[in-house]
Order: sequence, then C-alpha cells, then structure tokens
Amino acid sequence: MNQYETVIVLTPLLSEEAAKEALAKFKAVLTDNSAEIIQEDNWGLRKLAYPIDKKSNGFFNLTEYKASGDLIAKLELELKRDERVLRFLTIRLDKHAIAYNEKKRSGAFNKKTKEVAA
Repeated sequence: MNQYETVIVLTPLLSEEAAKEALAKFKAVLTDNSAEIIQEDNWGLRKLAYPIDKKSNGFFNLTEYKASGDLIAKLELELKRDERVLRFLTIRLDKHAIAYNEKKRSGAFNKKTKEVAA
C-alpha cells in the first residue's frame, strides 16, 4: 500500500453543509475500499489563482491516506463524475514527503526557537 495525498476544490456555490456532504461521499469511497485515512485538512473557502468556470473561489480540502493503486482510479472516476468538483489532484508521496508530513502533524515547524544572544 502506498501513501497518497488528494486535494479537492469544490464549487463556491455550495453551502458549508453541502460541501461537507460532498467530502463525506469521497471519504466513504476511500474507507469502503479499505483505505486508511491518516489526516484530513479542510482549508475552507479560498481564492483561486485563476478563474475556473467563471468562479474565483472554491472550497479546498486535503486528504492524506494509505491505499492500493487501483483505488485511486475509482476515486478519481467519482471525482470526475461529480459536478460539484472544480479540480482535484492526487499524488503518491515518497519517503521524504511522508517524513515532512509527519513532522508537520507533530508541530515541529510551529515551535519557536530561542535566539542565542552573542
């Protein structure tokens, strides 16, 4: 099983509840096919870098999970069929990205370092 990360951008026309419902649908696709969800990060409504379908905002969600490779095709097919999805991107994480995400989750990057007076 490989470790993957999927970013989903949903249309801004949805309410918060509708966006959560859509994301729950995709999470169910993962869990029903024996994927292990490691972390789910909801970024909320954000401005897009460029307009997509005449929309300048979107609901962003990042999900990190362990799954087999054939599940990715099933998930992406569901994402393509759903009209609420503007864009999505799935990547397989290598050992360096996995280590970086573990450090990020543990809060290693948020700790302030003490400055040494010279």
